Amino acid sequence: MAQPAKIEHGNAGSELLRSSLDGGVLTIEFNNPPAHALSLALIGALQDALDASASDKAVRVVVFTASGKVFSAGHDMKEIRAQSGDDDGGRAYLEKLFGGSSRLMKSIVRHPNPVIAAVDGIATAAGCQLVASCDLAIATDRATFCTPGVNIGGFCSTPMVPLSRNLSPKHAMEMLLTGEFIDAQTAREFGLVNRVVPPEYLAQVVKKYADIIASKSAASITLGKRAFYQQIDMALDDAYELSTKVMVEGFLDKDAVEGISAFFEKRSPSWNDGD
Repeated sequence: MAQPAKIEHGNAGSELLRSSLDGGVLTIEFNNPPAHALSLALIGALQDALDASASDKAVRVVVFTASGKVFSAGHDMKEIRAQSGDDDGGRAYLEKLFGGSSRLMKSIVRHPNPVIAAVDGIATAAGCQLVASCDLAIATDRATFCTPGVNIGGFCSTPMVPLSRNLSPKHAMEMLLTGEFIDAQTAREFGLVNRVVPPEYLAQVVKKYADIIASKSAASITLGKRAFYQQIDMALDDAYELSTKVMVEGFLDKDAVEGISAFFEKRSPSWNDGD
């Protein structure tokens, strides 16, 4: 179990996250029960944690998790409603909330290390957006997913961004237009999650993936992850031009030289990790 780590945002002062580092794997557990809502305070705490881990060479993989029946129910609707009485109707607050959330999601994609979502429960709206923003997602067979904006007269426009980049257009639109829940197996078929496992095996499977990734060259993983997201929306010629440059730089890196030597010498590599 992750140990409490006090991560303050503004004057929040509460333990919104629990974190632990083991073997290069940083586990960040949401601690905003019962819904683990992505309030301004939790978004800020997550942003701080991601920013800190991005420059920490001891971190090789980041895992998001949450206890209870909810992974994250998205933004805090009580907080949103409370701001509706502001002189501007809550516009300034909403711009700060959704802007901060968008920055957080982009930080996941741009983080130098792979980020894994371990989902054992409900992930809706911005909670579903966070899952879609992660590089990998492992879910239990009781996890469910939803983008319910249309159910309250809105539209999940920001969750739409990672959904449209991970799911086929029709699957993404099915979720966005209906606002209905999908089960974990459907989420896997749609491309939202990688694997579906029984609840009792979630930690074991996530650890397996995280440990495998953490055993690789951090330099090569960082270079490869960055290139993946850069090329994904490029035209074919531009994508190959970028990836060719990345391959050249990768093979010239000290870790690649060591890895090739280790391959021929039939031994385990000793990574430099850019040092």
